[in-house]
Amino acid sequence: MDRRTAALVLGELLAWWTGLAVLWLVLVSSVDTLERIVGASAAAVGALLARAGRRAVTWR
Repeated sequence: MDRRTAALVLGELLAWWTGLAVLWLVLVSSVDTLERIVGASAAAVGALLARAGRRAVTWR
């Protein structure tokens, strides 16, 4: 994997993570430290799954 491809992958994962984390913040009422960790982790897993799903559909 060259540097450009790695940067694109990282950018896509970061975009998915940001979107999912913002969605989580909108839906949750109160935030403490443990909820932040769980929300960030869930957004990271969701970002990985979203990328895998997009790759499966677009065959890249």
